[in-house]
Amino acid sequence: MQTYATKGKDIQRKWYLVDATDKVLGRLASEVAQLLMGKNKTIYTDHLDIGDFVIVVNAEKIKLTGRKLEQKFYFHHTGYPGGAKEVRLDKMLKEKPERVIQYAVKGMLPHNSLGRHQLKKLKIYAGGEHPHQAQKPEPLEI
Repeated sequence: MQTYATKGKDIQRKWYLVDATDKVLGRLASEVAQLLMGKNKTIYTDHLDIGDFVIVVNAEKIKLTGRKLEQKFYFHHTGYPGGAKEVRLDKMLKEKPERVIQYAVKGMLPHNSLGRHQLKKLKIYAGGEHPHQAQKPEPLEI
């Protein structure tokens, strides 16, 4: 008996459309991360990118629980002395709502080059429109 090893030619990618309206951020992000990694497929292998493409629309209508709007901060450093920057979640939701979902999903993917490659298959849009009609995405209820 032999163990089955997934090969690149076996991979078939689908496109999924997810509506983020009134979805809780963390629960949505974990489901999207599983689709991007391919954990919903029977041929899942952790060292290959076999995941699907995911389009998330209505990112501005995401729902948050607790007091995260006032208490959660996103931090980055510019690389210059004194270059620490903090942005509160409510401000980021107003200016760039796509980044809130992107950062949540990014934290749930592998922290290596494979995770960066998987994140490129995530397409996020603040409104309800997207330019991927040609790929015929399947609506997915989360």
